[in-house]
Amino acid sequence: MNISEQTVVLITGASRGIGRGVLAAFGKIGATVIGTATSANGAESINSFIKENAFKGAGKVLDVNNEEAVNQLIEEIKKEFGAVGVLVNNAGITDDNLLMKMKAESWDKVISTNLGGAFRLSKAVCRDMMKARTGSIINISSVVGVMGNAGQANYSASKAGLIGFTKSLARELGSRGISVNAIAPGFIKTDMTEQMTEEQKNKLTSAVALGTLGEVADIADACVFLARANYITGETLNINGGLYML
Repeated sequence: MNISEQTVVLITGASRGIGRGVLAAFGKIGATVIGTATSANGAESINSFIKENAFKGAGKVLDVNNEEAVNQLIEEIKKEFGAVGVLVNNAGITDDNLLMKMKAESWDKVISTNLGGAFRLSKAVCRDMMKARTGSIINISSVVGVMGNAGQANYSASKAGLIGFTKSLARELGSRGISVNAIAPGFIKTDMTEQMTEEQKNKLTSAVALGTLGEVADIADACVFLARANYITGETLNINGGLYML
């Protein structure tokens, strides 16, 4: 699809890291960018970032676990900026533990946020996309969704679920001109990894063929590519530096 100032791009979990990078990438090419955060401070941080870079858009508070709040936000965005044309489901959490020690609440909240959030947001935007007969939904999965990881059964399951969700939704919406794709990042350089020691970073990258952490821009640029790619749908783009090869 063509990306212009009239294209409204909604990115969940955009206060930092990959989400912030995706918002910046779409803002730089002229789209109207709406980023969500779970707190008022996070939303204000997004607003400040948008103003500093002279982008068009806004930061919004959203709990992706709350279906009513999701629906209200989509209507609010529509009234203020227009219907969402590109959705990037990036919001996610971790609550790691070995399965034998994992509490049911830890399982439920990770699945509800990471997988359920994508379900709620996608359902809320797809009707307007179907009417427009164009649109793009991009789900941020993870390399552990395809290879698994000890101590992350809940997170891995949620990210693997996103891949199946992506393929099913792509089949449902394809006839209306809507593409649905996933991106599975590997180890990406973020604020969290910057706090690691060199020894920890070296251990992290030892299994990566390219021998380095990925950049946020690697994921952000891929989101822009997929939003523009009219004939790609139901795919998972693995961006992991060769950590895991299908």
